[in-house]
Formats: sequence, C-alpha cells, structure tokens
Amino acid sequence: MVGGEWSLHGWRPPRWGVFVAVVAALVVVLALTFDWNWLRPPIESRVSAATGRSFEIAGDLDVDLGSVLRVEATGITLGNAAWSRRKTMASVRSMRLDVDPWPLLLGRWVILRVDLDEPKLYLERNARGDANWRFRPDKRAPEPPQFGELLIRKGVLRLREPRLRTDLRLDVDTAARGAGDAYAPIVAHGTGRYRNQNFELDGRLDSPLQLMARGRPYRVDLQAHAGPTRAQVQGSLSAPIDVTKFALRAEVSGQNLSDLYPLLGLATPETPPYALAGRLSRDGDLIRYEDFTGTVGDSDLSGTASIDVGGERPFARANLLSRRLDLDDLAGLIGAPPSTAAGESASPEQKADAQRRAASPRVLPDRPYDLQKLRSMDADVRVEAREIDAGKLPVESLEAQIEVEDGVLRVSPLDVGLAGGDLSGSIRLDARRDPITTATDLEARGIDLPQLFPGINPDSVGRIAGNVQLQGHGNSVAAMLATADGDLGVVMGPGRISNLLLELAGLDIAEALRFLLDEDRTVPVRCAYSDFAVSDGVARTRALAFDTTDTVIFGEGTMNLRNEELDLELDPRPKDMSPVSLRGPLEIGGSFKDPSFQPKAGPLTARVAAAAALFAIAPPAALLALIETGPGEDVDCGRGAQQAIAHTKTLD
Repeated sequence: MVGGEWSLHGWRPPRWGVFVAVVAALVVVLALTFDWNWLRPPIESRVSAATGRSFEIAGDLDVDLGSVLRVEATGITLGNAAWSRRKTMASVRSMRLDVDPWPLLLGRWVILRVDLDEPKLYLERNARGDANWRFRPDKRAPEPPQFGELLIRKGVLRLREPRLRTDLRLDVDTAARGAGDAYAPIVAHGTGRYRNQNFELDGRLDSPLQLMARGRPYRVDLQAHAGPTRAQVQGSLSAPIDVTKFALRAEVSGQNLSDLYPLLGLATPETPPYALAGRLSRDGDLIRYEDFTGTVGDSDLSGTASIDVGGERPFARANLLSRRLDLDDLAGLIGAPPSTAAGESASPEQKADAQRRAASPRVLPDRPYDLQKLRSMDADVRVEAREIDAGKLPVESLEAQIEVEDGVLRVSPLDVGLAGGDLSGSIRLDARRDPITTATDLEARGIDLPQLFPGINPDSVGRIAGNVQLQGHGNSVAAMLATADGDLGVVMGPGRISNLLLELAGLDIAEALRFLLDEDRTVPVRCAYSDFAVSDGVARTRALAFDTTDTVIFGEGTMNLRNEELDLELDPRPKDMSPVSLRGPLEIGGSFKDPSFQPKAGPLTARVAAAAALFAIAPPAALLALIETGPGEDVDCGRGAQQAIAHTKTLD
C-alpha cells in the first residue's frame, strides 16, 4: 500500500467516476444487445405452474423501459383442460401492457393499460359438468394486479354446454368511453344455440375492470332472444358482482310462456303470446320477479312471483291478478289452443293446432300433459280475475289457488262467478304415476236462467244448480273423461221460462210460428232436472224431466264421453191443444261437435190433455238439496218432491 492506494504489480483500481462510467456503458451495451425473448421460458413456466395448463408465447416478447414500462407480446396461447377435445382455451394475437414501474419495487403490479388484439376465450363443460375455467389452485399465486384501462379489438368468447345443448359465440369490442364512464364500456353481439334454440344477443355493459372497483355500480343493458322468447335486462349491479345477489329491470316476451320450461326449467303453462316487464332480483336461493305488468294473449296480467331453488325441487310462489281476462287465454290449461278468430292473439303453432282441431270430428282436448314438467317443481299460485270476457258465456269472475307438490296438482278452492251465481269446488291431478289420475268435485248454485240464455224472453225467471263428481285417469282431458266414473246432475226449481223455447224443443210448429210472429211469453216452470251416472266414460240417465204448465218432457239415454256420441230420447207430453202438433219422441244423436235432432220414427204419440199435469215427478234426493226457490216460494215438483221435503223436515 503506497500513499493510501492499493497496488498489485503496478495496477491501480479506477476512481469511482470511471467505475460508474464503465457500468453505464455496460448497461447501454446490455440494453442494446439484450433479447427479451430470453425471458419467455421462465414466464411460460411460471404461468403454467400457476394455472396447471400449458402456456406459450409463440411470437416476440419486447419491453420498453421508461417512466411507463411497456410490455408487448404476440402469439399467446393458454392450454385447455385435459378432458377437452379442444387444445386451446385462450389465445391473443397480440397484447400490450403499460405498467407503472415504481409499485414493482414493493411487489405490486399496477397495469395502466391492457390492449388486446383478437383475443379468443373458449369456455366449456363436459358431459359430467366439469368446467374448463376451474384451474388448479396455486398457493404461491401473487396478489392480483390493479388495472387502469382495457381495450379489446375483435374479441371472441365461445361457450359450450353439451348437457344443455348450448353453443354460443359472443363477439366483443371496446366502445368509446362516454362522459360518465370510468372505463371504456364493452359492446357485444352473440349468436348460436341456447338449449337447442336459436340464440342472439346484443348489448352494452361496463368494462370488466369496473368489477374490481368496489362500491362502483356495474351497468348492463342486454337484449337477447332464444327461439321465440325475447328478454331485455337493464340496470346496475354492485361490484364485485355476486351472481346470487342482484336486482335488475327485466322485460320478457314470447309466443308461449311454456317455452320458458326448456329454456329456464320453469314449469309455466301453455299460453298465447305474452309480454311482461318487472323487477328481477336474486338473494341467495330466492329469485323474485316483482311488480310485473303486461299482457298474456288478450288479457292483462300483473303480480309478483318468486322461485326458491334451494330445495329438492324448485318451489314457485305467485300472486297473479287480471283486471280483465279473456277466457280463451286459459284454454292451454286444458290442452286446447286459444281462439284464433279475428282480433284474438295466438302463436303460429296455436293457429295450426286450432286448424287441426277444427278439422277433427272431436271437441274434447286431446293434447297430453307433460308428466315430467308436472313433476319438476312445486308451486303455490293464487289467481284472481275481476272481470272476464267470455263471449256468449256469462262468466263473470274467477278466483283459484293452484298448489303443486311432488307431482300432485290441486286447484282448491276454485270459485267462478257464473250468470249471477257461483261455480265452486276442486280439481286434483296426480302425476306421480303414468297415466295421471284425476278427481273433480264441482258444484254450481244460483245460476240465473236469463243470464245463462240471454236470447230468451227477459221476463224468464229461474235459478239453476248442479254438481259434477268425476274420477278418471289419462294424460289428456279427453283421456280422463273417456275413463271417468261418477255423477252429473243439474236441477232447476220454480220459475218462468220462454214458451217459444219449449215449443221449438217440442216441435210444435203452429205454436212456434205464432210466437215467432207474435210476442213471446213465459210459462211457469214447476221443476226441471237431469241426473246421470257416469261409468267408464259413459253417462247414463238415472232421471231426466222438465215440467211446466204447458209441457212435461221426460228423457233417457246416454252421452258417451269416450267416442263423443249422443244417444238421447226426449218424450214431450203436451198439456195444451195445437192444430198442427207434431209432438212425439225426439231423438238426439250424432256427435258432441255435430249433434242431430229428429223425431223418432213410427207413429206419433197421441196428444195428451191437461191431465198430464197429474204426472208426479221428483228430482233425486241428491239434487233436491240444490234447488233454490224465490222468497216465499215452495218447491213444486209433484207429489214425490213434496213428500221428500216433508220427510226431510220430519227428520230435522
């Protein structure tokens, strides 16, 4: 050591200034000669370790140093799950990242800008339900980076779900940032198949980077259609998005509500075309569609519905209100199409079905119910229709509660306002076995005769009652009635009825012409009833009579619900004299759709004088209790009826 400096065979180390200069020169030389592609293998290895998938940068990797660190790469691919037939899950033609270098000193990534050119992402599940977007967890994975901006050009997202018969393609691009946009929004257009239905989507939504900003709303505006079903959702979601907790404005429309069953698994009924709008929300397992309004066919509909998907089967609960219901819009509930007359709403399929039914000689609905659909979910639905448009039918209102539990559907209570009276009771369908077993128990009371037949003399007075008790089995209404057992009965107490109606029924041409050319009048009715026993789809008369001061009509025969044929004979017994009386037994035959009325062949029954009033007729005891009389009136159905009533009073 000489003079404070080290020496080794005369060599002296450079001073610090010279050392710094040399180091700087080396850095410059390294910067000019360094190939950033040398870093591709360690980067590929690190990403592969983090994802459990192959990762490759096939093109160039370049880095520009400065106040912003710019990383560019081309030909990037990420491998797919081992079970997939498709080798690549994601690829990018070229990518540019602008990174803030200073947070890197603290081990944090702040990416100021992500620019992706032709990114492609392929998402799929296999037949077992495994998803290719589920990666092998890596506990060494670093803290996720922060992002500033995302730009996408010609992006493509593919989604394939073989079990759901779904294969979608979504084309994605970045839109220009608006004044209120924190990030550039995304515009998307989708095509393909969703649950085996043609699918198309268009919409605009916030950048995915918005999801990383807590407390900032994430806006969506999407319109989609799958087959004939269309939907639009609008609103803002809280970020980060939780798919089990959201609320959006949703509009849905289509040709038939039952189309939602294959699309969403909702066991909705057959309906005409519909359009509804309301608030769609989810909180855990409970999905709500609240305060919705709209139309189903030609009926208005509003209410609230919810579905709980947390149980063994989805459970639906709904309160539905129609202020004006078009009755034929409910035809789908019994397997029939809605009306296709001018001004009525119906889908093309329903119009074709209506044409088929019009050409068929049958009238009972024969479209089978879907047993799997009836078993797929439970429900508790309350329906109210305050006013009903039923054409010539005097249906006034409807209230019903529909419950479905483990494949058993019950409509109870059922309350229908009909012609000033009431039709009430219950219907039960048990779809746990094939075929469906059914039980119907309905009772009508207080049906007003002039309202039921508005074309007769308005001075007609009378109240009609009846009951239906049937059990059967079958997967359509026609099949259920073809196997039905039970009872049918209708009864009318004292009243007054149009004489013209009676004369025409009795084929008294002279009397009919006189009342057609002159003013119609009314005659007193003492009693009327029909009582049928139904066995294996055939209804046979136990008793049938209509007694007035002018005529007594007795009847017997069958109504065959299996082949829809009529075989009835009405035997009118006149109580007056007429110059051209053709009254004799009247045969009612033909089919339900095309009945025939003709006099019975053979000698006509001789005219009977007023002594026919001595006939003592009485309704069966089961119908007697249904007879309604006016204030201060007694039941007048002959001696038998009077005796039955007296006997009942004695027992009381």
